[in-house]
Amino acid sequence: MIDKKKRALRFVLLVGVMSLFADFTYEGARGIAGPLLAALGASGAVVGIASGLGEFLGYALRIVSGRLADKTRQFWPITIAGYIVQMCAVPLLALAGSWPMATGLLILERIGKATRNPPRDVMLSHAGKEMGGYGWAFGHEALDQFGALLGPLAMAGILALRHDYRLAFAALAIPAAITLALLVAARVLYPRPEELEAKHEDERLEGKGVPRRFWIYLVGAGFAAAGFADFPLIAYPSWLQIPSARGRCKTDT
Repeated sequence: MIDKKKRALRFVLLVGVMSLFADFTYEGARGIAGPLLAALGASGAVVGIASGLGEFLGYALRIVSGRLADKTRQFWPITIAGYIVQMCAVPLLALAGSWPMATGLLILERIGKATRNPPRDVMLSHAGKEMGGYGWAFGHEALDQFGALLGPLAMAGILALRHDYRLAFAALAIPAAITLALLVAARVLYPRPEELEAKHEDERLEGKGVPRRFWIYLVGAGFAAAGFADFPLIAYPSWLQIPSARGRCKTDT
């Protein structure tokens, strides 16, 4: 029988590859979301508000998802639901015929990510402890970031060759489907990731309150977030708001 350490490592690698394709999907979409919204007639203000709202929900709702997962212990069902919402929202952008529909799908994608991240990370933490430290488990971020690099590059290549936003978003259905397939495999192979972690009877969780330096860090992070411009707004091509230019740049040409 494969020992727990090897099983934990394989679980982390499987989640890492899954994260690679997931990031390929949604980061690829975010890389061209600004131009798509502009081509659909959205103003810069709409792009900024929608992007900001999506980011807010993408983090704020993790509190809800995390508490729900902790209370129900249904880590896999909540993770799967979040991935399905996120991976379906992105390719559907190929069918968006108006900017309200497109912004709704972009926000839905962020909600999907907020839903699946907390329970997924809890499952990874069980594997990390068995591997000798939580940092080992979250090393899957290396594959995550590799996908975040490849996705936008692939979208840039498609647009350079075909100048077709619908084709670009439709192409993201491929990595999205691979992500969901890997998710099913992970669920089948590791139905109870908590069993990857050895039990220690002498462990006790003691609450000691939040130190002052945490609040200082939180305030600094808040200021950093307040000055952050999401990439769809950065990539927003204001020249498309010129009627003659918008008429030459359709979403399907």
